Amino acid sequence: MTESPSSLGRKLRYAAEAGIFLSFMALFRVLGLETASRVGGWIGRNIFSLLPPDRVARANLAAAFPEKTLAERNQIRRSMWDNLGRVVGEYPHLARFSPKGEDPRITYSLPAGMSLETLKQQPLIFLSAHLGNWEALPILASQLGFDGAAVIRPPNNPYVADWVARQRRINGPDTMIAKHNAARPMLTQLKAGKMLCMLVDQKLREGIPAPFFGRDAMTTPAPAVLALRTGAHILMAANRRVGGPRFHVTVQPELEFSASGDEPADIARLTAAITARIEEMVRADPGQWLWIHNRWPTPRDIALMQAIP
Repeated sequence: MTESPSSLGRKLRYAAEAGIFLSFMALFRVLGLETASRVGGWIGRNIFSLLPPDRVARANLAAAFPEKTLAERNQIRRSMWDNLGRVVGEYPHLARFSPKGEDPRITYSLPAGMSLETLKQQPLIFLSAHLGNWEALPILASQLGFDGAAVIRPPNNPYVADWVARQRRINGPDTMIAKHNAARPMLTQLKAGKMLCMLVDQKLREGIPAPFFGRDAMTTPAPAVLALRTGAHILMAANRRVGGPRFHVTVQPELEFSASGDEPADIARLTAAITARIEEMVRADPGQWLWIHNRWPTPRDIALMQAIP
């Protein structure tokens, strides 16, 4: 069957994009982890920062930190772009990310009295944000022996998505659940007593409003729904870059919540509690968070919400 011109054109575009992307990944691999991270940081500060998403970062920072000076907000932006560039440069080297060995790239801390073995015996949802290198959390969980899955948003380009998925599986979970079709497989994992790793700091237009830096942000209710329906425990984990390609993951005390029996209200309250923890993580080190998200509702989103009866 002859392929339609539009389909063929899309494949050619994807192939061209992937060729450029994989060429950079090959270069970063040859450079070695330390140099790739450092060069990626330079690219982030000096090239990525000139692209249109920087306008989003400027606006988000001005709204989130009106008390800070312009110089202080610009320093946060510079740190953010450095971190993002490093993340890109580090992707070919995820095989070296591990809490094990003589020179672990990932260290971690648990609250007093928390036991890894006890945690492994119950359904568990690890929640975090785009902080540091966000690939560190699922790698850490997998390397520590948690059986489960990472919930991801694959890149739009299928060739790039396949390559990224292979890197993630080297030291991370074998199971990757795409966000756009995640409800059933997430429930299956938790009902089997397994673990999920999720990043919950991005805008979801179909989500529910939750306060974030003083403004309602459309937020995924999925963790709250899953926890309330399966009894899964929620643990928040803050990932921080602690110098070059090295990271420390701080696991926080379990997020405790008493359900009232009014499921919609409980979902809203638990989602708000999760989002408040995410805000605390970001405020602790704002230069490591990805401020280029369109995290808050646009005028179009607000109009759509107002149109809902």
